[in-house]
Amino acid sequence: MTETSDQNLRDRLARGGEDAIGRLAQELLENPVVSSALTRALGAREKAVEAQEAALAALNIPTAADVERLTRRVRSVSQRLEGIEDAVDRLDDRLAAGAVDARLGKIEDSLAALATQLTALSAELAKPAAAPAARRAPAKRKPAAKKPAV
Repeated sequence: MTETSDQNLRDRLARGGEDAIGRLAQELLENPVVSSALTRALGAREKAVEAQEAALAALNIPTAADVERLTRRVRSVSQRLEGIEDAVDRLDDRLAAGAVDARLGKIEDSLAALATQLTALSAELAKPAAAPAARRAPAKRKPAAKKPAV
């Protein structure tokens, strides 16, 4: 036989086998005896799991679910801690680069300039008031001349 005919034969046998297994599974599931047996087996398994968890809890031994839950929480805390460490490293780098020192230097310069201006204003306000110039009495207005009627 040729290779293509071998492949075709394998494909037909595989499809036929899959179909036969599918029909058998369908018939088994439709059978009330098998169906009820599966239902009871699954119920018994659930009860066994509950009994196992109760026994482990009575002995103060964690279950696999407890260990898995704890593992997830530890991973979460670990990721948060890594984020905090990264933020602290960035802050440390900024401090080492002098960014904060430069900013503080600018603030100090601004405060010094403000202090100088306040000192000048304070000195100006503290000077005795200059003698006021002789006040003149307001000039009396002359009445406007009346125009002759034409």
